[in-house]
Amino acid sequence: MAIQTRTVDYSHENTVLTGFFAYDDKRPRPLPAVLVAHTWAGRDEFVCDKARKLAELGYAGFALDLYGKGAIGGGPEENARLMRPFMENRALLQGRLAAALETVRALPEVDERRVAAMGFCFGGLCVLDLARTGADLRGVASFHGLLVPPGNTAGKRIQAKVLVMHGFDDPMAPPDQILALGRELTEAGADWQIHVYGHTLHAFTNPKANDRGFGTVYDETANRRSWESLKAFLSEVLN
Repeated sequence: MAIQTRTVDYSHENTVLTGFFAYDDKRPRPLPAVLVAHTWAGRDEFVCDKARKLAELGYAGFALDLYGKGAIGGGPEENARLMRPFMENRALLQGRLAAALETVRALPEVDERRVAAMGFCFGGLCVLDLARTGADLRGVASFHGLLVPPGNTAGKRIQAKVLVMHGFDDPMAPPDQILALGRELTEAGADWQIHVYGHTLHAFTNPKANDRGFGTVYDETANRRSWESLKAFLSEVLN
């Protein structure tokens, strides 16, 4: 195994974006690829590490960039400022995600027919939105994602298989939103599954999350279970 990494510049609406790409050059190519959508903090080491872990599993991992030039927020206030334009304009967000998908498909190491996406928190919303647009990709996986629909995709058929992994006690997307998402995915004709972890809050995959008052707490068991579920899901949709 020899994991190779590099940054990849691409653009959307005059914004230069910088993704992080990882793959194992000892595996036969072209490789199935997985986009990794970041939290509100930006394309930080957390998602770059996920891209490396995907490469170890035999996929090409691509940590996408929504904010431009790999920008990373310095804390909750700046993170919220960076995320806000995309929450207020979901069509802009969807266009930026489509640009990342197109970029990955064009990479020489990637099998353009076998692409999936995964995301964390805000990134979970991102990959669900990508699926909601009817994008042609194999599957999307959301970890403790935001679940509110965008309002501009009603009536579109979801082609991607959908895996959602969520904490039952997540204050940012409570159980009524989980039920609403299930109904939405059913109406869109999606092949979907939702795994809900009891006694689990938001950001359960992030070892640095330890703010119960804010609703973000790491949970080792939910983190392990969700990663195992992801591996089974990717094996199903990409192989």
